Amino acid sequence: MSSPVLRRVVRRETHSPRTVAMIVAVVLVILALVYVGVEIVLSLAGQPALLLGPAAALGAVVSLPTQVPAGASIAIGAVIAVLGLILVVLAIAPGRLSKHQLVVGENAVVADNGVIASAIAQRVSDDTGLPRDQVRVGVGHRSVDVTLTPAVGVPVDEGNVRSVVDAELSSYRIASKLRTAVRVDRPRDQEEKA
Repeated sequence: MSSPVLRRVVRRETHSPRTVAMIVAVVLVILALVYVGVEIVLSLAGQPALLLGPAAALGAVVSLPTQVPAGASIAIGAVIAVLGLILVVLAIAPGRLSKHQLVVGENAVVADNGVIASAIAQRVSDDTGLPRDQVRVGVGHRSVDVTLTPAVGVPVDEGNVRSVVDAELSSYRIASKLRTAVRVDRPRDQEEKA
């Protein structure tokens, strides 16, 4: 895929904008500013404060270092720093949608992770002979997790299942390399009976 337009389209389809995080942050800042404005207006009008008047709030902030132990001040500062770091990461890092790009010549093809998971589960079910409801597949950005829940006495070769999953993934020609994890999950009550 050499076209810059197709690359841009694929990126737009596989990455999410940070609109929701930005809207939440802006709404919280607006609500805080409205509250501060209401408290200032009430103070100027000589009315009692809703929660804490501007003079009392300023006095509390000024006297905070003398009233709070040093350890608590450091903890409060650390929490504020972590929240700030989270907001910076949300602003800078791209969001990812649950989709993968498939390499199909010069075309742009994007497949949903649920579609990929369903196809892999069906292939594993067909190759192992397990009923489809005993095969669960989850596809993430970097990995594919396959969980098999066979009945008592039904042997399952994890290596064979892994090779089936890898073959199926390679046939899709997904642009990014996915790690495969296979797990056989036998219910405890079945193990105890066996």
